[in-house]
Amino acid sequence: MSLLFIALGGFFGAIGRFVIAVLSKKYIKSSIPIGTLLVNASGSLLLGWLLGKGVQGYTYSFFGVGFMGAFTTFSTFKLELVQLWQSNQKFAFFLYLTVSYLLSIVLAAIGYFLS
Repeated sequence: MSLLFIALGGFFGAIGRFVIAVLSKKYIKSSIPIGTLLVNASGSLLLGWLLGKGVQGYTYSFFGVGFMGAFTTFSTFKLELVQLWQSNQKFAFFLYLTVSYLLSIVLAAIGYFLS
């Protein structure tokens, strides 16, 4: 049964990530990939909150593993970093790298403490 909740959460998480990526490209002009930054940062906040709340069982399977697993994206983040580096956008590379890691860690802690 957990697999079903993970699959359903992943379905909605992937759709959410896609929508945010498309909308951010359309409305926010930036040298860094804002959509990926937004999903990873907000996902960190929400995962910290889930952890702080002690969410377990099917609820955690749906939200923590399924939704957040598909919503956040480490692989896209790394690919975008490589693309920034290869296109010689060194400042954007370091900005994106630094802001992504620091913001995600801080937001995970904030989510934990808010719970």
